[in-house]
Amino acid sequence: MSADGVDAFLEMLAAERGAALNTLKAYRRDLDDLGTALAVEGASLPQASARQLGAYLSGLAQAGLSARTQARRLSCLRQYYLFLVREGRRPDNPASMLEAPRLGATLPRFLSEGDVDALLAACVARADAGAHEVRRMLVARTALEILYASGLRISELLSLPRAALERTTGMLLVRGKGGRERMVPLSSRARDAADELMRMDRPLRSMFLFPGRNPLRAMTRQGFDRILHDVALKAGLDPQRLSPHVLRHSFATHLLSHGADLRALQVLLGHADITTTQIYTHVLTERLQEALRHHHPLSEHAPA
Repeated sequence: MSADGVDAFLEMLAAERGAALNTLKAYRRDLDDLGTALAVEGASLPQASARQLGAYLSGLAQAGLSARTQARRLSCLRQYYLFLVREGRRPDNPASMLEAPRLGATLPRFLSEGDVDALLAACVARADAGAHEVRRMLVARTALEILYASGLRISELLSLPRAALERTTGMLLVRGKGGRERMVPLSSRARDAADELMRMDRPLRSMFLFPGRNPLRAMTRQGFDRILHDVALKAGLDPQRLSPHVLRHSFATHLLSHGADLRALQVLLGHADITTTQIYTHVLTERLQEALRHHHPLSEHAPA
């Protein structure tokens, strides 16, 4: 084990909890940053006190880091020091009693159903377009149909293998965060678009549904963002309002507004904890208010 135990801690997260690569990188940056701050005081990462950790977190707030970033760093510290306790490296967890910053209740941005329709309708190449533009618009249509029909994360979408779409079932097997697998629905429109794209891309001999410039690799997030930007402009939408995550939020919001329940949505989105899915309860609240306005006997909008 390294002197500070960081390598072993990250290996444990990867092996036992299936932590994503981005999570591991973020946690290493967090611990490196704390280690640098402690070194200024002549202290070491494994032996930090609760006072020193509290001062470090206060410094993050004073430096203008968001409450969400502060909360993530505190979560990292709690897990790291708990790991050291379990490994017999120290007798206590100095981060266990530190208070997390209060997170504001921010509602996710989402598109209206009309905006989604406009976006999908814009995924059509001009009549005089060349083969490159025709394929580009087909990629856009396939990706947007799948994102909106299935609520995938962009990382899940771009890593989809062709093999996952070659089956005729109306469900799609997705590998999500931490390597967890789940089944999500695939609409007939998404299925048809994917079939057309796979036929067009057959000469590339790529294993990915969305190959990059190098067919041996998947399309990058940046490459997809450029396509999405162009489609947004064609649809008359502000590209700054649009992202793959906004489409995921739109999928969730529209499902709930049409009667889906929160537990089903949790499964479809691949959330490990129902509390993550509860950011969408604003939709349920609006639906209840609407029902009261139209059906409560004392409401002025209720039918006579």
